[in-house]
Amino acid sequence: MAGHSKFKNIMHRKGAQDKKRGKVFSKLSREITAAAKMGLPDPAMNARLRGAILAARTQNVPKDNIDRAIKKSQEAGGVDYQEVRYEGFGPGGVGVIVESLTDNRNRTAGEVRSIFSKHGGNLGETGAVSFSFDRVGEIEYGPDAGTADSMLEAAMEAGADDCESDEDGHWFYCNFEELHEVAAALEAMFGAPRSVKSIWRSQNSVDVDEEKADKLLKMIDALEDSDDVQNVYANFEMSEALMEKMSA
Repeated sequence: MAGHSKFKNIMHRKGAQDKKRGKVFSKLSREITAAAKMGLPDPAMNARLRGAILAARTQNVPKDNIDRAIKKSQEAGGVDYQEVRYEGFGPGGVGVIVESLTDNRNRTAGEVRSIFSKHGGNLGETGAVSFSFDRVGEIEYGPDAGTADSMLEAAMEAGADDCESDEDGHWFYCNFEELHEVAAALEAMFGAPRSVKSIWRSQNSVDVDEEKADKLLKMIDALEDSDDVQNVYANFEMSEALMEKMSA
């Protein structure tokens, strides 16, 4: 998926139906704890923590949960999460990046490797896939924020590199290092966004047929179901007809 796409929305809706609310809350809380522990527990002084809190609020995580997650980061002897990125290939040679936060690298590596293998993929070395992706910032707004043309103009004013729009919303993309500056400029224009985060955006996409797409979706679902996995990115596309068939 090269950035935002209709297929991305189909996957997102499918994921929202499949995932349990508690698991989503747990992953968001883990990111808040990790962000607060790696930096400062004050969101005003920690850009990553600000983004994590915003993501949690977007998913209606209660304030008490957010506060507990921040407090947990300061507890003596608390869990020490490590960021680990896995890269590999799914059916059809599709590149897949898996981001995790784990307190046990061996456990997570074994689980991720098993999921790849079970679904016809194979785990590679770090760097085997990420060279064909760009690390960028993504800022999301709802469809009511403005027209596609007005949002594209706003992107230029705010210092973003691009803006893609459809009936579901608007997605701004910018240099990873400038994410929170661009987000602040957009917030001054349109109010709080739906989300602010860093992502892996593919430079090109691999076309897949129905059989491979089905296997890939199952593999991605299995990866996202892992408690240790935070995000999954893959660079594949399907025809319009196939997207409609699979989303029906």
